[in-house]
Amino acid sequence: MRPKRPTTVSINRKYEGNRISLRVDTARFGEGPEFDREIVEHPGSVVLVPITDDGKILLIRQYRQAAKKILLEASAGTREAGESPERTAHRELQEEVGYRAGKLISIGGSWVAPGYSTEYSHIYIATELEPASLPSDDGEDIVVEEIEFDDLHRLIASGELEDQMSIAALLSAQYVYREHFKGEFGDIYRLLPNDDGTQGCY
Repeated sequence: MRPKRPTTVSINRKYEGNRISLRVDTARFGEGPEFDREIVEHPGSVVLVPITDDGKILLIRQYRQAAKKILLEASAGTREAGESPERTAHRELQEEVGYRAGKLISIGGSWVAPGYSTEYSHIYIATELEPASLPSDDGEDIVVEEIEFDDLHRLIASGELEDQMSIAALLSAQYVYREHFKGEFGDIYRLLPNDDGTQGCY
């Protein structure tokens, strides 16, 4: 048995920002009472797991205004208008981590907060890294750190890694890296889907 899908009765736009907007959807199930859902509209994002030639992960630390603390995170960024997820990934890697990726591998993605946000985040593993930095966004002060894969669970359990988008991306990348390639890409390309859902090679 599948859950019911409500009918949207009206949409009321409340706020239009540079990166996010807010709308209120009024909906109902069948002839039942109407209810409101506050929705944050987001253009989508990418989250990156850069892996060095010796198998270490490059993470970043930066101050997050909403959390009011410095967080350890995977590099991530918002898609610009008309920008493909892959293009965003290459740009963010250079802006935040200071490297260009020789290989960028899509390993899926996830809804960040589907209860109230349209943001979908694409996850990429970046390898064959070469120094190639771009200027950071205004208001960013980022420190890059090398982390061993074996340290991930400790960092999560201790609470040092507490950004859920980073945790999801890192655990996904850890599985893919260990199960399908350890420095050798092998059959990983044949396992990845194209944008249209068919299997293909990246």
